Amino acid sequence: MTSSDHQTAAQLAREAGELLLQVRARDFADATERKAAGDAETHRFLLDRLAALRPDDAVLSEEGADDPIRLVSDRVWIVDPLDGTREFSELDRTDWAVHVALWERGELTAGAVALPAEGTTLSTVDVAETPSRSDGPMRLAVSRSRPPALVTDLAGRLGAELVALGSAGVKAMSVVRGDTDAYVHGGGQYEWDSAAPVAVARAAGLHASRLDGSPLRYNRPNPYLPDLLICRPELADRLLTALQATAS
Repeated sequence: MTSSDHQTAAQLAREAGELLLQVRARDFADATERKAAGDAETHRFLLDRLAALRPDDAVLSEEGADDPIRLVSDRVWIVDPLDGTREFSELDRTDWAVHVALWERGELTAGAVALPAEGTTLSTVDVAETPSRSDGPMRLAVSRSRPPALVTDLAGRLGAELVALGSAGVKAMSVVRGDTDAYVHGGGQYEWDSAAPVAVARAAGLHASRLDGSPLRYNRPNPYLPDLLICRPELADRLLTALQATAS
């Protein structure tokens, strides 16, 4: 990895987000057409830009066919061109994102999460350390449309508050920015859902693991990566213990 990989991740996430804002401003017959255009156009944009900037690297994208060359590649870009299509299609919502991450020889080494409707990109270039936690109950980021029973049960066990947000990247970045204390997901995800958020979260000094505390592994033959914990490091042991009790 070079320092420019961090810059490339941030630049591509930001530019893809700008493209999505342009797509979003067009007239479409319905939300389905808007979502399809957003997914397709940013996918093509990211693949074209990576082919020009990093022609020797492989790519794993939510919207593309899985190329097995990635499994024998030293460097793989893992991208989600539009994280939160439901929120993207609702013109008054800002909680959707673009994910761009670089996996290199077994580890995530660079990443960026753009929040285009906020005009913000958080990346491994210069992400700030997460602010100190304020007093009060623990705050858990949860899906606004599909809150899993696991997190509801966990909140009850911990006396925590649930903060409903849209896309996975937005929920993860809420922990990075100090708006929540943890993002717990157990409802099924893929590598592109978490790779960039995890890279940014770790750069900010946060804990990131599977729900049982085991490491997150990327660029696997099957990209299904169903569960995730991103949290303040001082809360990791408490959350993992509570998760184990909740699951038993």
